[in-house]
Amino acid sequence: MSEKKDQSKIRVLIAKPGLDGHDRGAKVIARALRDAGFEVIYTGLHQTPEMIVRAAIDEDVQVIGMSILSGAHNVLVPEVISNVKKAGMKDVLYLVGGIIPEEDIDGLRKMGVQMVFTPGASLNEIIDYINKHAPQRK
Repeated sequence: MSEKKDQSKIRVLIAKPGLDGHDRGAKVIARALRDAGFEVIYTGLHQTPEMIVRAAIDEDVQVIGMSILSGAHNVLVPEVISNVKKAGMKDVLYLVGGIIPEEDIDGLRKMGVQMVFTPGASLNEIIDYINKHAPQRK
C-alpha cells in the first residue's frame, strides 16, 4: 500500500553527504523541523550525492538541507544541486549547515545555495527561513 503524502506540509530532506560521521546537529535540526510541523526525511550518514538526489526525487521534497562538517562542501554541494536540476526538480530550496568558512559562503550561493547556517544559528532562525522561502506545492 502506498503512503499518501500530506501536500500541506513542507517536505524537507536533511542529508549528511560524504564521509563526515558527526550527525548530532543534523538530528537536532531534523527533530526541530518535525516538531515545527514539517515533513522531514533524514538520510543518515555517509550519503553520496547520487543517494541524496534519489531521495529528493523519491520523496518529492521542497527543501534539501545538507549538513557538512568535513570541509567537502565545495565538491559535494554543487554535485547535488546539479544532479537535482538535471533530474527535472526545478523549484527546490537548497540550504547548507555546518562548518563552512566565511570565504566559501559566496561561492556556495553562486552555486545555488540560498542560505548557509553556521554554528550558532538558532533553530527558530532555520524554521522561519524555511517557512518564508520554501517553494509551495499545489
